[in-house]
Amino acid sequence: MKVAFLGLGVMGYPMAGHLAKNGHEVTVYNRTTSRAEDWVKEFGGALRPTPADAATAAEIIFACVGNDDDLRAVVTGPQGAFAGMQRGAIFIDHTTASAEVARELHQLGKERGIGFLDAPVSGGQAGAQNGKLTIMVGGDADVFAKAQPVMAHYGRAVTLMGPAGSGQLTKMVNQITIAGLLQGLSEGLNFALRAGLDGKKVVEVISKGAAQSWQMENRALTMMEGKFDFGFAVDWMRKDLGICLGEARRNKSALPVTALVDQFYQRVQERGGGRWDTSSLINLLMEA
Repeated sequence: MKVAFLGLGVMGYPMAGHLAKNGHEVTVYNRTTSRAEDWVKEFGGALRPTPADAATAAEIIFACVGNDDDLRAVVTGPQGAFAGMQRGAIFIDHTTASAEVARELHQLGKERGIGFLDAPVSGGQAGAQNGKLTIMVGGDADVFAKAQPVMAHYGRAVTLMGPAGSGQLTKMVNQITIAGLLQGLSEGLNFALRAGLDGKKVVEVISKGAAQSWQMENRALTMMEGKFDFGFAVDWMRKDLGICLGEARRNKSALPVTALVDQFYQRVQERGGGRWDTSSLINLLMEA
C-alpha cells in the first residue's frame, strides 16, 4: 500500500520502519527535517515538507506526535494531512491524546469522506522497535477492518475498543493502572531494602505470585540500582496523567491515587528527572 507516517520520534521512527520492511511504500514527514532524512536513508521511501504533501495519494496516513495541539497541527489547516487526503483514505492516530480531540477529528474526517481511528499504543520504545506494541483503537468497525492488518506489522495485539475516543479512553485506563503499580512497587522495594532484605531475592520470590507485573519483571532491579536513563519519560507520563485527570473530572470518576502519584512525578521533575523513566518514583523514597 501507499502509506504516510507523520512524526518520527522514538516511537514513530521504528513503527514507520516496520511498514517499510513489510513492503509498503512509505512517505514520511517530521517537523525536524533531518530526522526524516535519516529515516529515508535507513529505510528508503520519500519525505515531504508538509503533512498535506505527505498524505497526497496515500491510502493510510499514520501519525505519532506529542499532544492534542501537535495532532491538530498535523491534521487540520491548509498544510494539514486532511487537506491532502483523498476521499476513502484512512487517518490513524497513534498519539496519546484526549478522547475529545479524537471525536473532533473523527467527525471532521467523516464530513470529508475520510476514515479516522484513534489508536494509542502501549509497550514503549522497545515494543515499537520489536514490533510488539499493544494498540487500543476507537472508531468505525469497517475502517478498523481495513487498517488492522497494516497496524499488525508493529502491533502484537490490535483491538477495536468501541466508537471514536474509545482507544484514548482505554489508554487512560492503562496509564492510571501503571501509575498505581509503580508507586506500589517503589514502596515495596524501598521497604525491602530498608528492612535489610536481599532485594533481588525478594523480587525473584514475589514475582512468582500475585504481586507479579510487567513493571516488576522489567524495572525492579534497575529501580533498586537507581538507574532511570531509559524508558518512558516522566514528562510524558505527567502529560498523560493530566489527560486522565481531566477526563475523570468530566465523567465524575474518582482517581485519588492517580492524583497523588501525579504530584509525586511533579516532585521528580523538580529534582531534574523530567527525562527519567517513570520507575524513578522510587528515587523520592530512597533519596528522601
